[in-house]
Amino acid sequence: MWIKSLRCSAAAVAATRQSLRSFAAASNNNFDSGNHETTAAVDDRHPLKGVRILDLTRIVAGPYCTMVLADLGAEVIKVERPHFGDEARKWGPPFLEHSGDAAYFLAQNRNKQSVCIDMKRGQQVMHELIERCDVLVENYVPGTLERYKLGYEQVRQVNPQLIYCTISGYGSVGPYAKRPGYDVIASSMGGLLHITGEREGPPSKVGVAVTDIATGLYAHGAILAALLQRQRTQRGQKIDVDLLSTCCSLLINVASNYLNAGTEAKRWGTAHSSIVPYQSFKTVDGYLTVGAGSDAQFVELCQRLSIDEVPLNDKFKTNKDRVQHREELVSLLSKILAKDTSKNWMRHFENASFVVGPVNSIREVFQDEHIQAIELVKTLPHAKDGTVKVVGPPVVYSEARNDARSAPPMLGEHTDEVLARLLGYDSDKIAALREQRIIQ
Repeated sequence: MWIKSLRCSAAAVAATRQSLRSFAAASNNNFDSGNHETTAAVDDRHPLKGVRILDLTRIVAGPYCTMVLADLGAEVIKVERPHFGDEARKWGPPFLEHSGDAAYFLAQNRNKQSVCIDMKRGQQVMHELIERCDVLVENYVPGTLERYKLGYEQVRQVNPQLIYCTISGYGSVGPYAKRPGYDVIASSMGGLLHITGEREGPPSKVGVAVTDIATGLYAHGAILAALLQRQRTQRGQKIDVDLLSTCCSLLINVASNYLNAGTEAKRWGTAHSSIVPYQSFKTVDGYLTVGAGSDAQFVELCQRLSIDEVPLNDKFKTNKDRVQHREELVSLLSKILAKDTSKNWMRHFENASFVVGPVNSIREVFQDEHIQAIELVKTLPHAKDGTVKVVGPPVVYSEARNDARSAPPMLGEHTDEVLARLLGYDSDKIAALREQRIIQ
């Protein structure tokens, strides 16, 4: 049953146990653990039903892109190196007990089929797959796939309507084009590390590969746009997405401040360069992040802290004043907020107009009542490890489906099935390819 409103009460959510975010649970619960065909649960409500993607990516940015497309119903065939696979399978601990895959690999590879092909020796097999695909996504160092006759100019002869998306560190032109790309290096060169960290401390990396993830999201959007354009033109095209350009785009106001006013950014910890107060404060048992984005919100914050006189002070009347006298105001608020627990402050600030929230540990994130109520975490059957848990899609549609349907695949789990179903190979031909070590 669909709920009538996203703003229904918590009681209604508990009663219906069915939200926009979790309406696909019925198909997940009925999943036959012995059936590992990833497209089994795709139906006409999935926007990308019928779109087939050949995924030649590894690690994070590319696999994240193709996972988002797979959630929307695209058939994603992940081509992996025989007997080795995506490097992220080895990025542990922790590892799954029976399959031996790293938990890291689970984060960006659900809803896919794994096919093991030696791309150098199996060029004919690859070309036959490309003929039957709408999209190819790859993240090799520029020039690598050309050596295997799998570069864009080579495969467009095989499939002129193919959308070919290249994800790289620095793009296909420029002095850095041939360099391998890694999130932390792009984030370093793109300025993100320079503006992240405590004010008097060293540069700091964001806790997840945010540049990789954002690059994957840019790529996913670009592929959707190219698919839409192909409906009009009947032509494929090449898309270039790179980590460094993505990181520069993430600088948003920091970049604008420099480009238009020559203002060089610096590290602010959890604070904001242009809004005060807007940062985390120490409490008795943790940290609480508080932000007052308007003068009215600041007045309410002070009222709730029983310091009604502070907004009347000329040093704190406007946000401009508060930025100028940041240290004095932050010191005052810090002393007050340090006197109670984060949980008690959250009760005290309930229904406030200003923004406030605790700095949760990862355990606290997934134990949070809201995260549990929206059923964001999905449990999926796994070929060897029983079940695995993943964070489901964060986007909700009123009509379309966007769901986690199958666990990240075992290495080469679908090789035989894909070659037989898509290419019409019989068991003898598949056995011969395996004997020649072209496939696994």
